[in-house]
Amino acid sequence: MELTSDQCRAQEAIQWERAQSEPLENVRIVALRAAIAWGHEATAAERREARKRRTRAIAEIMHVQQQRSDDHDLRSFSENPDRGFADV
Repeated sequence: MELTSDQCRAQEAIQWERAQSEPLENVRIVALRAAIAWGHEATAAERREARKRRTRAIAEIMHVQQQRSDDHDLRSFSENPDRGFADV
């Protein structure tokens, strides 16, 4: 299961809050390190999400272009290089 950037940012905020409010120093250190780690994971999740959005957009553009080219390819090219289309 891939974590979303929102989930990671929420965990990061929880850990930052814990690091600021915890009276024990060793617990603050662990919470601070956890907050930093969640921040790194959130950044990675944001990159993954952006890559997926780009991939979907490119796939949709390719699909639309394929549909358009299918509409224009109703005529077939002639084997004769002097002519353009076979039906002309």
